[in-house]
Order: sequence, then C-alpha cells, then structure tokens
Amino acid sequence: MRQCVGCREMKPKKELVRVVKSPEGEIDLDPRGKAPGRGAYVCPNPECLRRAIKSKALERGFSAAIPQAVYDRLLEEMEAAGDA
Repeated sequence: MRQCVGCREMKPKKELVRVVKSPEGEIDLDPRGKAPGRGAYVCPNPECLRRAIKSKALERGFSAAIPQAVYDRLLEEMEAAGDA
C-alpha cells in the first residue's frame, strides 16, 4: 500500500503512478514503477497531480524545488496516458 500525495488516500501500489527523481536530479513519471531514484506516488488522475502541485507535496517529498515546466510536462503525460 502506498499513499497518494494528492488525495492522501492509501491504495495498492499497482493502482498508483510513481513520480521519480532520478539520481541525476531529473523528475519524471515512472509508469512501470521500476526506475531508480526517489519516488512519490499519485493516483492516475490529473486532478490528484494538480492537488499535489498546489500543496507542494512533491517538492517536500523530493526535498527540492521543482520548476513549473516539469509540472506542466507531468500533467501532459498523465493526461495523454488517460486518453490512450
């Protein structure tokens, strides 16, 4: 079980999308959940990601400031995955 950083609900790991900060410092979605680095989990719902952005939950989880361009790209990727 993992906690979504957006809605704060506990859900099975397979139901969540992992956002990962790689050892090089890049932040990206990790749909398989296998990429190396620090991870945070969010529901596969753009609204949960927006809540996590608004509350700065990802910044706290990764102990780093996250540029707006990265948030925009994460939202685009999540919305595109939802349309597929």
